Amino acid sequence: MKTIGLLGGMSWESSIEYERLINTEVRRRLGGTHSADLIIRSYDFAAIEGLQERGEWDGAGRLLAADAARLESAGADLIVLCTNTMHILAPVIEAAITVPFLHIADATAAAIHRAEITRIALLGTRYTMEQDFYRGRLEELGLDVRVPGDDDRTLVHDVIYNELVQGEVHDDSRRRFVELIERMVGEGAEGVIAGCTEIELLVRPEDVDCPYFPTTSLHAMAAVEAALA
Repeated sequence: MKTIGLLGGMSWESSIEYERLINTEVRRRLGGTHSADLIIRSYDFAAIEGLQERGEWDGAGRLLAADAARLESAGADLIVLCTNTMHILAPVIEAAITVPFLHIADATAAAIHRAEITRIALLGTRYTMEQDFYRGRLEELGLDVRVPGDDDRTLVHDVIYNELVQGEVHDDSRRRFVELIERMVGEGAEGVIAGCTEIELLVRPEDVDCPYFPTTSLHAMAAVEAALA
């Protein structure tokens, strides 16, 4: 079994899901008392959020790249970044390591292709919905990516930062997300990407009547596949 290096704590609620999903799947596949071989660097998310808000992406990139290299030095055979938004720094991280970096958008696109659909709604932070690092990568992989209008992007972003990353899950926010997804499906989307790891804490597959792509789960399964290959 290969050792997985996790860059987490962005937020810790989603990082715990990564650990739970990875360990559960390793035990399911190998049986007995098996669990995953993990090395974890978990951040104080308030510091990361501050860098995001100030647009200090270079500083964030230096931080994550240095810690990815430290995970490799500590024995990690592959690196997993436990967040969608911070994949804006994927090229910087990849340049700092020699082991594989598992990109969350690649795992997501593979699942969408397996479902044989192409028109996909993307929900996430404003950074993820509006910038090209994530949406553009999906489009390069052959997907037609659709994001909500500005007011709905504000809703999704605010729920993520004001509720979900603080451990708050509210039924009213779930209802508003589901209504948004239904509108986007009505406008032609064939499925939806939960493009922020915390969204999976709010909207579950059974809450929507369309193909649902939970990026945390997909990324975690890709990590297990790579670790056990």
